[in-house]
Amino acid sequence: MTRSDKLCAALNDNEGVLITSYPNIFYYSGFTTEDAVLLITKTRRILVTDSRYTVQAHIEAKDFEIHDITEKLDVIVRELDVEVLGFEEKSVTISQFAMYQKLGKKLIPMQEKISGLRRIKDDSEIAKIKAAEELGDAAFLYTVKNMHAGMTEREVALMLEFYMRKNCASRTSFDTIVASGVRSSMPHGVASNKVIEDGDFVTMDFGCVLDGYCSDMTRTIVVGHCSEKQREIYDIVLKAQTSAISQACAGKKCADIDKAARDIIESAGYGKNFGHSLGHSVGIEIHEMPCFAPKSHDVAQKNNVITVEPGIYIENFGGVRIEDIIVIGETAQNLTKSAKELIII
Repeated sequence: MTRSDKLCAALNDNEGVLITSYPNIFYYSGFTTEDAVLLITKTRRILVTDSRYTVQAHIEAKDFEIHDITEKLDVIVRELDVEVLGFEEKSVTISQFAMYQKLGKKLIPMQEKISGLRRIKDDSEIAKIKAAEELGDAAFLYTVKNMHAGMTEREVALMLEFYMRKNCASRTSFDTIVASGVRSSMPHGVASNKVIEDGDFVTMDFGCVLDGYCSDMTRTIVVGHCSEKQREIYDIVLKAQTSAISQACAGKKCADIDKAARDIIESAGYGKNFGHSLGHSVGIEIHEMPCFAPKSHDVAQKNNVITVEPGIYIENFGGVRIEDIIVIGETAQNLTKSAKELIII
């Protein structure tokens, strides 16, 4: 059963869906260009694009009828034997919605029905995320061997990114974070021109897109001398992460998995220094659902792929985050293999 078959099975006989976001276009059709629209009903699968991409569409979206945009979207839609047309309300602009209202169908928001199937990854998706994460592991190992005090954060970020791109990544999955010294207290401290100095924490949070799927990992190291407080904070974060991973399994509330890490950090007196959720799902997009968060109502399901990334961030001192990607099952399968004992270079 293809992914579009699964979506068809979730539709009523009088329903169709209009898919316009790139992640869902790629997920359901395999088409790797965002300049397209998918129309899916119980009986038809249509991809509409323009002449620049029709040859590519025939190669990548073999299960779809390929239509040129010059045929007019409204004409194609009016021919569909459906009364209701679902759309992605979270990714539609006001002007797009105004255009959809002219298509002659009853419009119904169906974001969850369209995107919801992406929550549980199939084996091929897990294999692709694993391969992307392996490339991240290799980039980290290469960078740690070659970085040193006196380099700037941007130079370290470039080293990570160049290694991943040189080894077949199509792009980074987000802006690379390299935050050193007091800047490591910024959870999203994108690489700057700050020079890395002896005694600095250096937090590196990075990922790549390989074969359409994202990787994501974080490691924090120390350059030169390591203080007792730095080691203390690092050990607390590692203990929190280890606890959460050990408790992550199918059927467990996502909020409880978050709590497993958060309780350790709070009991050590740093609860106010851990302000973000424990983790987010990863796939075609770097941030997907479900997530490990205190207010989450989700229950972890088999083949959810989720990050586990507790942290402690102390203003004017520094911070630590450690992040792995896990696959949910009866126990957690960790896709991130880089060492987690504190590295001092």
